[in-house]
Amino acid sequence: MNIDTPRVFIAATRQNDGKTTTSLGLLAALHKTYPRIGYIKPVGQRFVEIDEQKIDEDTVLMDRVFRLNCPLVDMSPIAVEPDFTRKYLQSANYDALVKRIEKAFDRVAWEKDFVLCEGSGHAGVGSVFDLSNATVARILGAKAIIVTQGGIGRPIDEVALNQALFEKEGVEIIGVILNKVLPEKVEFVTEFARRGLKRKGLELLGVLPHLPILARPTVDSIREELRAESLNGSQLGLRLVDDVVIGAMSVQNAMRFFQPGVLVITPGDREDIVQAAAASGQKDTGLAGIVLTGNLRPSEATLETIRGLSFPVLLAADDSYEVASKVHNLIVKTRPADTKKIQVIFDLIEQNLDIPKILKAL
Repeated sequence: MNIDTPRVFIAATRQNDGKTTTSLGLLAALHKTYPRIGYIKPVGQRFVEIDEQKIDEDTVLMDRVFRLNCPLVDMSPIAVEPDFTRKYLQSANYDALVKRIEKAFDRVAWEKDFVLCEGSGHAGVGSVFDLSNATVARILGAKAIIVTQGGIGRPIDEVALNQALFEKEGVEIIGVILNKVLPEKVEFVTEFARRGLKRKGLELLGVLPHLPILARPTVDSIREELRAESLNGSQLGLRLVDDVVIGAMSVQNAMRFFQPGVLVITPGDREDIVQAAAASGQKDTGLAGIVLTGNLRPSEATLETIRGLSFPVLLAADDSYEVASKVHNLIVKTRPADTKKIQVIFDLIEQNLDIPKILKAL
């Protein structure tokens, strides 16, 4: 396997700590030093089907943002399907999986100056089929960066657990990134987290302030989660959602919530709320959108009104409670079409990470 191309392995202490955000921004920052960059997510757990191949969704994001000129199947060699673990435990094929990862990395690294390897969670994820993140980092011969959420006590405790497993596998940890720190606490957290990590022999590579925009879903991501029908065109789906309101009230009361960034969830037969939203503000209230629930399709006259609105209207099969629950529990992932968010991420990483320190460690 290629051992010459510089590489780094990005891990996290838990799900949704900001590993993909860090990977996205770090690739952009390192691209200024390494003109030809590569990316691989050796073991992926959230995938989409492209040309009958199961490809991790983060791989699709990186490829579309950076145009990596490499087959997607090589950048996402192992997709953990629902029955993957059961099949492995029945008849382990560890050597075959390792060879698949090694060959995929060779193809990803071909004629590249640098390769970023993204893990799938904390150091132990994948242990059940003998491919924990720590093990994969060792297989790839990569040094690791650990991403964790902001704070001092709990993040350092969790980093210590991950550190133990990486060290057991002989993987060097370059340092730690603290993510989602309240802006007013960045200075305080930076000072004391650096002290705490130093006691563990670890470097603090940067502290990323919490930016609300990165936690806000787009209407389009909600549509996909709900498997909802767009009633007036998908081109409106990039609106960001700041707040959610269930329209189980009179029209007069509902109109108080017609504010910029608000997503209104209401039964599909509440055509009065749709018409009120259309009439308010010359058809543009600044609403993020409306979700009509219960698969109750409005009348043709209301549908005609909906088609002329400047915000998206969706029709979902679930009832209002189920829709609200799914929106609340939605894991917000950056998508290729989220160009505004992606630029924010690029700036966030460049301004808050010690890129020279990372380059020196590589």
